[in-house]
Amino acid sequence: MTEVAVFREVVYAQPPGFRPLRLDLHVPPEPAALCLYLHGGGWRVGSRTRPPFDDPSFFERIARLGLAVASIEYRLSGEARFPAPLEDLTGAARYLAEHRRDFGVSTDATVSWGVSAGGHLAALHALTTPTPAVSAVVCWYAPTDLLHLPDDIDAAGGQADRGPGSREALLLGATAAERPDLARAASPVHAVRQGPPPFLLMHGDRDVAVPCRQSHRLARALRTVGGVAGVEEVPGAGHMFPELGLEALRRLAARSARWLLRHV
Repeated sequence: MTEVAVFREVVYAQPPGFRPLRLDLHVPPEPAALCLYLHGGGWRVGSRTRPPFDDPSFFERIARLGLAVASIEYRLSGEARFPAPLEDLTGAARYLAEHRRDFGVSTDATVSWGVSAGGHLAALHALTTPTPAVSAVVCWYAPTDLLHLPDDIDAAGGQADRGPGSREALLLGATAAERPDLARAASPVHAVRQGPPPFLLMHGDRDVAVPCRQSHRLARALRTVGGVAGVEEVPGAGHMFPELGLEALRRLAARSARWLLRHV
């Protein structure tokens, strides 16, 4: 069995006036790439220590497939507004670019994987931060267009919150209707430029919290500029795939990791 080295509580930054920001690293021997992993939680809750589903072995399993996994914490919306979490991810990526060899990661290849709000940040970072470049991105049920998110929720049969207490308003410090300029700046669909990395977008076809239309919006924008983007709809699944059993979730995770490895 592949031995995985684990480094916990690695401080990668301490923004003035805020707590130290940390990441955890799971490193197999001779990893093919470093994967920046971003947790979900609507930008207001969540933890780098929690995998996307209830499986304590998640990070170790992904590392055994050949990816060094850096699970990164970022400031939540109760601590700081956008672009703070994106700045944190960018800072973590730069720290790891400088120090990855200290943790046994000899490759310069970098990929990213985010779930829900973490998928939003992973996509936005990959599309807006050229150095260090991200080779491939996996997003699970990620919001990609904050301006159209409420309408997509209504169209999917959910009940959109357009008020100041909504997840995106807490992230932005205002509703998208009040600050459409800021909502656009925080939306991956509006950050697409020539030469994007390939994207795999996984989404439940019954998601009413972040409807799968959001993944299709980003995929269309990426294809418009000649990018590679695939949307895989998970039949019968809602947000966070609660209908799936553990083994099915593990298969989705392994497929996502192997897709990243193929695109290194």
